[in-house]
Amino acid sequence: MWKMKDYMSGGDEEERAESFLGEESEGFCSLSPTQRMYAFAACLLSGLVLMFLSLIVFVKPIKFALLFTFGNVLAVGSTAFLMGPEQQLRMMFDSVRLYATAIYIGFVVLALICALWIQSEILTLLAIICEICALIWYCLSYIPFARRIVSDLMIRFCDTEL
Repeated sequence: MWKMKDYMSGGDEEERAESFLGEESEGFCSLSPTQRMYAFAACLLSGLVLMFLSLIVFVKPIKFALLFTFGNVLAVGSTAFLMGPEQQLRMMFDSVRLYATAIYIGFVVLALICALWIQSEILTLLAIICEICALIWYCLSYIPFARRIVSDLMIRFCDTEL
């Protein structure tokens, strides 16, 4: 139990590196490191398959939105098997990526509302496009300086001053 407290409170950098995928990285998790890798791979593969299948039903935006969104959530959530759900949530809601996470989750919910409740194909497609952009921005938040570089490039490419 003390190892879990040490790990959660930050502990030593070496200890955190050793405990990543280690036997006691979560303390309460009964999955072995091999089982975690299999669960990660299965969840990621399921998400990618759902996203691929969504391309087949692209002409039906509501079915596309459902398959794509659930595949997207599975793929993003698969990393929780590697580091544990608590660490995953802590990283998602870190101050660096708080806005990116909130916007991504907002567009996931909006896409599902447009597809299931409103059942508007145009709104569903717009929500999916925004969801994809939010996912890209969210993923860029894990790469140091990537969002700044992309922002600078977009400003440079879209600058109207000659």
